[in-house]
Amino acid sequence: MTGDDLGPSLLGATVVLALLVIHTAVREFKAPGTARQEWTFLRERRGLLVFLGTASVLAVVSWRISGPVHLPWVGLAALLAARVSSRP
Repeated sequence: MTGDDLGPSLLGATVVLALLVIHTAVREFKAPGTARQEWTFLRERRGLLVFLGTASVLAVVSWRISGPVHLPWVGLAALLAARVSSRP
């Protein structure tokens, strides 16, 4: 593994995160106040615990299998898990 391995993974994860932010911005333009509701799961205890727990477990597994190469995707997977778990 070289330092160049992290570049494509980081770029891909950044593109996905940018799409989530753009989606939030479009919804906010259509209906003001929806962005706060959409990302409120990070302020809730359950969402934060799911995010941290998922990120921790996936980071250990990912690090053991492939090193730091897939850690950006671990962050996005944990974010998605927290978002899904805290929806009513």
